[in-house]
Amino acid sequence: MNALSATTAISTGRVHLVTFRRQSLTIARWRVLWVALIFALVALAAVLRIFYFGLADRSVARTSLEEALLPPRGEITDRNGQSLARAFPAYALWYNPKAMGDEGPPLVKAPEQVAGELKAIFPTLDEAKVTRQLASGKAGYIRRRVLPEEANRVQEIGELALGMPRETDRHYPQGSMGAHVLGYVAADGKGRVGMEQVLDKQLSDPALRGDPVPLSIDIRVQGALEDELRRGMLAVDAIGAAGIVLDVDTGEVMALASLPEFDPNRIDQQGADNMFNLVTNKVYELGSTFKPLSIAAAIDAGVVRDFGREWDATPVTVGRQTIRDLKPKGQTLNVPQALIYSSNTVTARVADELGAERLRKTMMDLGMHERPYIELPAKGYPIWPKGDWRRVKNMTVSYGHGLAVTPLHLASAYAAMVNGGIWRPATLRKVEPGAAPRGRRVFKASTSSRMRQLMRMISKFGTGRNADAPGYRVGGKTGSAEKPNSGGYARTSLIASFAAAFPMDRPRYVVIVLLDEPRGTLASSYQRTAAWNAAPIVGRLVPRIGPLLGVQPDARRDVDISDLQPLVMKGH
Repeated sequence: MNALSATTAISTGRVHLVTFRRQSLTIARWRVLWVALIFALVALAAVLRIFYFGLADRSVARTSLEEALLPPRGEITDRNGQSLARAFPAYALWYNPKAMGDEGPPLVKAPEQVAGELKAIFPTLDEAKVTRQLASGKAGYIRRRVLPEEANRVQEIGELALGMPRETDRHYPQGSMGAHVLGYVAADGKGRVGMEQVLDKQLSDPALRGDPVPLSIDIRVQGALEDELRRGMLAVDAIGAAGIVLDVDTGEVMALASLPEFDPNRIDQQGADNMFNLVTNKVYELGSTFKPLSIAAAIDAGVVRDFGREWDATPVTVGRQTIRDLKPKGQTLNVPQALIYSSNTVTARVADELGAERLRKTMMDLGMHERPYIELPAKGYPIWPKGDWRRVKNMTVSYGHGLAVTPLHLASAYAAMVNGGIWRPATLRKVEPGAAPRGRRVFKASTSSRMRQLMRMISKFGTGRNADAPGYRVGGKTGSAEKPNSGGYARTSLIASFAAAFPMDRPRYVVIVLLDEPRGTLASSYQRTAAWNAAPIVGRLVPRIGPLLGVQPDARRDVDISDLQPLVMKGH
């Protein structure tokens, strides 16, 4: 090989080597680029995932570990964080006849003896029923919600067939308090009746049940309301009682009670019979508590401008019906006197001048024609006069006859009447500051201001004197209505109610109290009307709950009624 050939071969080899190196470098660069791109995509996916978690918050399913640590059902608390309903581990008493095998007898002792020993541990146990269950040889629960110390005593009986499986149970630490608000959880794990039913999905969803659900209820106010209602109901031997405390600016229910109550920890037949909620589901003709609403409608429409005007207070006959006052106070009365003395005749004549269409519209604006607004599933439908209101219907509705509503309807209406004229729906959910619904205007602010004066006068000089708690500036109106029956009205069966608000110089809360069929007893001076049985309940309740709700007594303050007071004293 000559020198030229050798040189050419070397050059060619170098070219191939350079080309190979360039190709290798290019491939390496592409590989690095692909690896970097893959890492970038992974990082982007991680960032997007984190961002998604941040947006989704609790809607993202929890990990299995988190779910294992969570209770099977979320907790319910009052507005201050006090537990009202929570899940807790418990034991059950289960009869397993095959615990000793298929061949051997299910029990060492006789069924009667075992049932007797269980009766000694659980005094409320039906011994005969348990004896039949043990003798039948059929597996099943003997008892739920067994305490640890009770479980230990069952084990000491020495029967393998008496099993004690661990379960998660729903517990209501306050017992029967607030039962109609809370409801209960049935054996199938589903909420029933109250907020347990309303919140069932939220309380049972693993993604939502981590944080307690606060209600609007204040358990301290709830306890005071139930205590005073029970005391008042027993004092006059009433068959039932109902009460509500409502925030006039937010619609929050601070307390709601229906008696007799039930214990959600233990649902028996008596408890099932008492689940009907008298506050939200029972409709009543609430009598004279409607009079301030009718007068407010007349003031708003300009029908009542001159409060010194004398109205005819003699019986008024419309068709075949004659409207009379229970205790006539003279031939004529002005509007302040008509409210203080609770005159049917003057209220009817004011409504007659107002006209049926305007009174009907006011009642509709107050929600009296539809079910009450609240989250609870059981809500009564009002007995609302159909079609156009005849003259006599308009007059009787004005003083609370011929239209039946729930106590909750009345509470929301009174809140609108005293808070400046804005109607808002009632709610059992805690409302954060500044988040109250706007509501709808029913009365002018000036009308609301005038009604606060008139309501205060009723408690100072009229039928509401027994509700006038010193320093709390209570204003309110009594209502004593006969219960309707097949033949008209039962004169011996009354619904006694008192609708109040406090403090009337700056109303914050409405209180409604109702007694079903109170009797005249020594405690009520043998009177059955609301002035003697329902009003005193409010008079005792307000001083108990006022400080809890931030309302302190102040004897130096009151509503200015100087322009109306002379009219009340005029001629009487």
